[in-house]
Amino acid sequence: MNQTVNLSIEDLQARVTAIFRNAGLNKVQASSVSAVIVAGERDACKSHGIYRIEGTLRTVKAGKVRANATPRLIEGAGEAIARVDADGGFANPAFDLGLPELAERAHRLGLAALVITDCTHFSALWSEVEAVTEQGLVCMAMCPSYATVAPAGGSKALLGTNPFAFGWPRPGRDPYVFDFATSVAARGEIELYRRAGKPLPEGWALDATGAPTTDPESALAGAMLPFGEHKGSAISTMIELLAGVMIGDLTSQSALDYLGTTTLAPKHGELILAMSPERFATGRPGDPHSRAEELFEAILGQGARLPSQRRFAARARAKAEGIRLSADEAALLDRLEALGLDAID
Repeated sequence: MNQTVNLSIEDLQARVTAIFRNAGLNKVQASSVSAVIVAGERDACKSHGIYRIEGTLRTVKAGKVRANATPRLIEGAGEAIARVDADGGFANPAFDLGLPELAERAHRLGLAALVITDCTHFSALWSEVEAVTEQGLVCMAMCPSYATVAPAGGSKALLGTNPFAFGWPRPGRDPYVFDFATSVAARGEIELYRRAGKPLPEGWALDATGAPTTDPESALAGAMLPFGEHKGSAISTMIELLAGVMIGDLTSQSALDYLGTTTLAPKHGELILAMSPERFATGRPGDPHSRAEELFEAILGQGARLPSQRRFAARARAKAEGIRLSADEAALLDRLEALGLDAID
């Protein structure tokens, strides 16, 4: 029987932070990166949990991300635009630095944007979206990735998985949040299928020749497909334009050209938009939060569920019972903590 290990959220946070510090990340990088990885485990999002540690360390070892980076705010982007230069480090500490500026400007102006440039990004966007909703603001977040997705009707990777996330604040309740890749599935999901030795569902991927495949290895060497065919392809292209071209950072194709491989975390930029419901509804009848609750109750009243409900339920369990890791996952933490970058091929 496989044994499991149960850790509190705080204990897992301390262990993951220690791994990154031992690998040479400075305090600001290690604390922000470990927090988002632990959040993935806490919320039962295994594809963005401790599975991501090895790829993160591999990117550090390859010299494609600065372990000692210090993000900084850049002036002159405009009153409604807060810009953070990630200094070649990870996106997470850059977001943490820019969030107060984003929130202040959005409350004051009604609408504001946070632009993060020169960053490496591997994490889910929902953690950032939730942080914005905690400020009482509506949020949209998006970023490119590296070219692993064929456009609708195409046969070769050109677009990224290009996630898009949205959050609506619900005072006193968990926010309404969705976060999805514009590909049929996140690349991490295909990697988990590969590790489990399971075939992919039909319609997820193409092999290197452009033929449909259900083999994870062939999919990773070929291209994923966008969700909803031309619809997902168009949204993905929009993200390339807004969070790549418009902010003056890399597109998914140029990110892959820079890295030369998909085994490392992608380098690009990120765009986060924040909006004040109260400011947008000024002068109109009704409270936007009350009206939103009416909509959510109508959805739930039909027996449907709101996105992220399972994740919030997993979070509540983790807070009450701790985070359960398999024996293999616990052994991985032990090995990474003991060996640091030497544990990485």
